[in-house]
Amino acid sequence: MTLEAGHNHVGAVAVKGRDETLIKVTQVSKKFGGVHALKGIDLEVNAGEVNALLGENGAGKSTLIKIIAGAMTADGGSIEIAGREHSFKSPAESRAAGLAVVYQELSLIPSLSVAANLFLGREPRNRLGLVNRRKLLRDADEFLDSYGFPLDSKARVSDLPFAYRQMTEISKALIGDVRVLVLDEPTSALTSGEEEILFSAVERVTARGVGVIYVTHRLKEVFRISHRVTILRDGRNAATMLTKDVDMDKLVAEIVGPNHNGLKTAVASDNTLSQPGHGNGVSSSSSPIFQLKAVSNDRLRGVDLEVREGEIHGLAGSIGSGRTEILETVFGLRKIKAGTMSMDGKEVSIKSPYEAIAKGIALAPEDRHEEGLILDQTIEQNLALPRLKGLTRYGWFLRKASKAQANLAMQTLSVKAPASSVRVKNLSGGNQQKVVFAKWFPPVPKLLLLDEPTVGVDVGAREEIYGVVRDIARSGSAVLVASSDLLELMILCDRISIVADGRVVTTVNRSELIGEEELHRLIQQSHSFSKELS
Repeated sequence: MTLEAGHNHVGAVAVKGRDETLIKVTQVSKKFGGVHALKGIDLEVNAGEVNALLGENGAGKSTLIKIIAGAMTADGGSIEIAGREHSFKSPAESRAAGLAVVYQELSLIPSLSVAANLFLGREPRNRLGLVNRRKLLRDADEFLDSYGFPLDSKARVSDLPFAYRQMTEISKALIGDVRVLVLDEPTSALTSGEEEILFSAVERVTARGVGVIYVTHRLKEVFRISHRVTILRDGRNAATMLTKDVDMDKLVAEIVGPNHNGLKTAVASDNTLSQPGHGNGVSSSSSPIFQLKAVSNDRLRGVDLEVREGEIHGLAGSIGSGRTEILETVFGLRKIKAGTMSMDGKEVSIKSPYEAIAKGIALAPEDRHEEGLILDQTIEQNLALPRLKGLTRYGWFLRKASKAQANLAMQTLSVKAPASSVRVKNLSGGNQQKVVFAKWFPPVPKLLLLDEPTVGVDVGAREEIYGVVRDIARSGSAVLVASSDLLELMILCDRISIVADGRVVTTVNRSELIGEEELHRLIQQSHSFSKELS
């Protein structure tokens, strides 16, 4: 069964002036040294329209967005806004023309409140020139309510879960006179419930005549939110079509191109998902590698959890449920106040990441840019960080051994880069994520913790990452993965534990679930049950 155009809900919105072209990109090109990043790209967005911009990592999407945003200048071509040609020299010029861009890398000030971030540089002031805090909060609340964002205007951004920080960034972009809104992977860390909040906000924006360029790797969203699709491949236009004229198979074929025939993607049909055994078929008799018994701390409440040898075990739940906090506790980032942790049947006490690593536990965090990588360093330098002790002798760094280990890890995980000396910031999102994984190989960790493992990763790289995770499990390691992408959990996992309000409410076998809709229903029921316990 494929997803058909009938799933497009936003197309029903009637907008006056829908035929008005808000932005027209014509034959835009960009070259970096000898590499042609963009080779004559065309793109249009009309008033009230959502144009989904798709393509694998490295296809040219990020470069095009940066040119539209004024963060980068094109070598050729033109950009017209409402019929007037522009050549943006800075983001300020792009913003003044009515373009707002929300990147994956957030630009918030963590120490300030949501309200202060929304109105930064344009705060309401009293007659003395001081910030009118009461009006600031009132204006912020009114604005957030108008779009249905569940944000507390007084909350400090640093205290928010990643997805709520992302909502704050989107809210900030919407303030002011916006004609074209560019959203780069806006749902990458959102669960299905939060996705609907975002989709509703996009519908309200387009109903007001704003055009939206919507970049995503979650292809089901294309049918939910877009009117038109523009696909880039290798810096060129691969296809442009109305969403109602395309199905999932055609979409995937256009994205990956003729060289990837037979690729089974993470957006496979519901028929495929209904078949059992997408994990590794781990039996109930498999030995537990890792266990938590009645573990509590500042965020967890009596968590019981076990992960077996060769198992991929999922953690599902809404934002703030405690999924990430379980991983952080296991990795020694949060202190256990009650309960026990065991590995191979023996109780262990892990008080720091250093101790976790020594026990064979590895973590790939949710935010790879802030917590998983040092972007200005090379691939080799990033891969050496967790194993510096083994790469030094008598105070000297073993450069040859470091390079050999980096090359082996890159080969094992198919990291696409000319050499290990390439800076990580110059890699595509999918290859950056592979470097996060490669930090822990070799040897293969005994327990691998994954938090949102495919955020911002294209359909091809996602399949490669899934293959790596499955290979790790087949080698006998245990994998514990937290994800807001329910389809991802359904594809990868043998068992899934539902987390709500810091508790593991229930654990189900993947083979017992009919589809992701049933998993979503279990999450909602578990949330209600946990609230009753409180």
